Amino acid sequence: MKKIILPKINPEEVSREIGYFIYKSLIEVNSTGGVIGLSGGVDSTTAAALTKKAFDKYNSITSNKYLELVGYILPSNTNKSEDAEDGVKVAERLGIRYEIQNIEPILNSFHSTNPEAFESNYDKGNLMSRIRANILSTKASTERKTIIGTGNKDEDFGIGYYTLFGDGAVHLSPLGNLSKRVVRELACYLGFEDVAYREPTAGLEPGQTDFKDLGYGYDTVELIIEGIKQNFTLETLIKSPQAIEMINPQLQYSKFNTVEEVVGDILRRHYEIALPKAEIIHPPMAPVTLDYGGENE
Repeated sequence: MKKIILPKINPEEVSREIGYFIYKSLIEVNSTGGVIGLSGGVDSTTAAALTKKAFDKYNSITSNKYLELVGYILPSNTNKSEDAEDGVKVAERLGIRYEIQNIEPILNSFHSTNPEAFESNYDKGNLMSRIRANILSTKASTERKTIIGTGNKDEDFGIGYYTLFGDGAVHLSPLGNLSKRVVRELACYLGFEDVAYREPTAGLEPGQTDFKDLGYGYDTVELIIEGIKQNFTLETLIKSPQAIEMINPQLQYSKFNTVEEVVGDILRRHYEIALPKAEIIHPPMAPVTLDYGGENE
């Protein structure tokens, strides 16, 4: 049976490509640097490390402009105390300016305007994500900086596992073409092996992990989405030895019971969530007829 091919990278080359993309994008808009939300997880750590490396390179070859990266650590009472501590450790290892701001007082202020958001952990969690995005956006605006995104390909473009106008509200997506698997590889290359295999969690609900929410890991998402790109059908994906070998061991811990259910959920999320969300972030404009004829001739 035909195999699903997973891409490989040269970490040094990809690091250089992403770095060039970052500082070129900032220079073009006369930005003074970047702001980034630091959770201590592999995605934000890798994005921050790549950005700092790019800024250091740019700053070493020019005297016209200095690019600065600032990390913002924005815990709530839902987060474990070590989450903020991990964010601080990353900032200090990178040698960047950082701030810590507990968002709980801001969150509580929404009781008066949006009490319905506190009726479920899901809605409350998304509200927290949008609060963080508002803080980052305002910091970026007042400092004339750029918001550096931390989402990876599996989460953002595979299954749309992010909050619209929350952690998806960024100016740049350095990791957007990289699967979680490849992000881990880059993290190790950049010297953050201790962070690379940390359990993924959004930290928006008590005891939440991405695996508990989804019922499968990101390596499974990558495999199935790559299969779609390589013209595998639902039927061939379900029968794929690669998919069976990867998914079956997860089922004992999952909310799903079969390979077919897992593959079906990934495809549903991809077509019904990820792609529509991407259109909203880059909203299509209504086609209209504009008549410029005659009057000014």
